[in-house]
Amino acid sequence: MAGRKERNVWQFGDFQTPLDLARDVCAVLTRRGISPGAIVEPTCGQGAFLQAAAEHFTAARQVLGVEINAAYVMDARLRLGNAARVEQGDFFSVDWDAVLAGDPGPWLVLGNPPWVTNAELGLLKSTNLPTKSNFQGHKGLEALTGKANFDISEWMLLNQLEWLRGHAGWIAMLVKTSVARKLLRQAWRRADPVGRAAIYKIDAMQHFGAAVEACLFILPVAMGASSQDCDVFASLQAAEPESTIGFHDGFLVSDVQSYARHRDLIATNAHYVWRSGVKHDCSKVMELAETADGRLTNGLGEQVHFEPDLLFPLLKSSDVAKGRTRADRFMIVTQKQIGEDTALLADTVPKTWRYLLAHADKLDARGSVIYRGKPRFSIFGVGAYTFAPWKVAISGFYKSLNFMKVEPMKGKPVVLDDTLYFLPCREEAEADFIMALVRSTSYMELLGAMVFNDEKRPITAELLKRISLEQVADKLGKIEQYHAFTRQPPPTYLHPKQTAAQS
Repeated sequence: MAGRKERNVWQFGDFQTPLDLARDVCAVLTRRGISPGAIVEPTCGQGAFLQAAAEHFTAARQVLGVEINAAYVMDARLRLGNAARVEQGDFFSVDWDAVLAGDPGPWLVLGNPPWVTNAELGLLKSTNLPTKSNFQGHKGLEALTGKANFDISEWMLLNQLEWLRGHAGWIAMLVKTSVARKLLRQAWRRADPVGRAAIYKIDAMQHFGAAVEACLFILPVAMGASSQDCDVFASLQAAEPESTIGFHDGFLVSDVQSYARHRDLIATNAHYVWRSGVKHDCSKVMELAETADGRLTNGLGEQVHFEPDLLFPLLKSSDVAKGRTRADRFMIVTQKQIGEDTALLADTVPKTWRYLLAHADKLDARGSVIYRGKPRFSIFGVGAYTFAPWKVAISGFYKSLNFMKVEPMKGKPVVLDDTLYFLPCREEAEADFIMALVRSTSYMELLGAMVFNDEKRPITAELLKRISLEQVADKLGKIEQYHAFTRQPPPTYLHPKQTAAQS
C-alpha cells in the first residue's frame, strides 16, 4: 500500500491542502477585497479549500469542486454536506466553458493543482496528462534539450486563464513560484487582460513536506485595469510587498525598481558575445582528475595514459562560483568546432582514439538528440572561443553573482563545462577591463534585477546578453578603453595543436 500511495502522490501531485492553510489563503483573498459570485476548485481533493471558501465567501451563489479520485469525492461530500457541490471529473476532459457559463460570476478559480511535471508522468506511463502541444512555443534546440518539459499546473493555469478571459474573475492557486512566473510571462507576453497580480510566499516544507519554492498566486482576469506587474509578499500574513516583479522590454524582471534605475544599459552587445562552456554529457569518460603523484584517472576509477594533445585544464561551476582555480582536473576536447570530423583522431592521437573506442558504449549511449547524426564522440559548445587564453566567467547555477577571471594553466587555455558562461579575451588586460565592467555597481544591480534565485539555472546566456558592455563602459567613463579593445581586428583563437596555416 505504501508503494501505491507514493505513486499516487507522484502521479496526481497529491499534496492535500491542510484546512488551516486553506483558511489563511481565503483570509488573504478577503483582505484583498475579492468577492466572487461563484467559486470552482478544479482539483478539489478531499475538500479543504471548498470548506474554507464556503466559510469566507458566504455571498457566493455556488461553490463547486471537481475531483478525479472517486474516494476523495466521497470524502469531500461527507465533509461539506450542502455547503458545496462536488462532482467526479477529469480536469483534462471536463467542459469548463460550459461549467462557467452556468453562472454570471465573477468566478474565483481556487485550489492546489498537481505539483508534478509531464516528464515525471511520462516515466510513470500515467494517463493523467493533457493533450500534448507545444504551448510554451519552444523552438529548435530548446525543445530538443528538455526545455519543453513543463509542470502540469502550468498547463492547468493557462487553461484557467482562457476560461476567465470570457467570464472574468480571479485565479488563486497554491503553486511552485516558478510556475506562477511562467504563467505571468505567458500572459504578459500575449497582453492578456490581467490585473496587478500577487505572490504570497508559503513554506512548502512545513505544509506539504516538499522542498520547493511555493506561493499563493493571485491573478485578476478581465477585472479592472490591466497591469504587467506582480507584488511579492514574504508570507500570507504580510501587509506590504517586499518587491515587485514585472514584464519590461519584452522579458521578466525580478525587481522592477532596480531595473528601472539601470534600464539605459539594456542594449545589444555589438562586440562581446557570451558563450557557454563545453557540453559532452559523459563526465565519467570525458573528465579526468590528476592524483597527487601525477597519475590521471577517469570517473570510472580507471588510470589512463594517452597523448596530452586533447587534454585541457577544466573548471566547473563550483570552482568559478567560489573563485577557485585548480590544476588537477582536465577535459578531453575532441573537436575544435561543432561538427568537425573526429575520425581523423585515429591517426593524430591514436592512444586517445583507442581510449574513446574502449568507452564507446557510454559515449554512444548519450541520450540527447543533439548527438544524432553527428560525428562519433562529438561535443557541443565548442568553437574558436573555447581556446581563448583568457576568459571572464560566471556560473549559471549559483545564486551569487560572482564573475571570475580565468587564466591559462600549464601553457593551455582553461576550458569550462556547460554550466558556465564566459566572454573570451585576447589578453589579461582585456580580461581585467571586462571584469571592471561586470563588477561595477550598475552592472551588478541590473543583473540582480533580472535574476530569479529559485530558478534551476538563475543565470543564462540570454540574460547576460541583454546588458550592453559598451553602455556600461560609457556610464563608467571608460568608453575609450572599450573602443581600444573592440577596434582591434577580430581575434583568431587557435587550438594549441593548430597552426595558422591549418586554420
